[in-house]
Amino acid sequence: MEKEKIYEQLEIAAHRAYARGIQTGNGGNCSARMEGGMIVKSSGGSLADCNKEGEGFVETTLDGEVLSPSGKPTREVFLHGLMYKIADELGLSVGGVMHCHSPWAISWSYSKKALPMTTLHMQLKVGCDLPVVDVKTASVQPEDEPAIRKLFEENPKLPGFILVGHGVVALGKDILAAEHMAELFEETAQIAITKAACEKLGIY
Repeated sequence: MEKEKIYEQLEIAAHRAYARGIQTGNGGNCSARMEGGMIVKSSGGSLADCNKEGEGFVETTLDGEVLSPSGKPTREVFLHGLMYKIADELGLSVGGVMHCHSPWAISWSYSKKALPMTTLHMQLKVGCDLPVVDVKTASVQPEDEPAIRKLFEENPKLPGFILVGHGVVALGKDILAAEHMAELFEETAQIAITKAACEKLGIY
């Protein structure tokens, strides 16, 4: 895909995530593969302010080395690079990663239980429960790699996971597909929590 098209998709995905409320303020980050590396959200900015002209984004290698334009990538640059590296190693088609602090998914994550396929939509689009990974810092670190890598070695079709207290990591063939997947995770978490509350109250 041409770089211009990638930037257009990044803008759409970033603005949609913000508009849908799965990420507010200046948190969260997204990325897309490009030849020779990736384009990732820069540090400190808001998804609402990212645009196809490149504002709010930085081009890096998969190891996080800044290429062009100059700038500081998100603190989660290691996470994004890791996702593409694992995909390459396992022969998976991953062209976009969306990481956002979606509130219902974070609420579910404190259970430290996999998010179940509560809805038919989740069953159709994902086909498995969504694992939860407990990391000890505000960003994924190299020491977290074995646990994340194991998830995809056990299930190469896994479209993402939830970080305890930190939100979803969603993958897709491009960043638009990854953003849509992040929305599905959030919707499923909301329904799962509401369903559990209704069962506890004896509503059904």
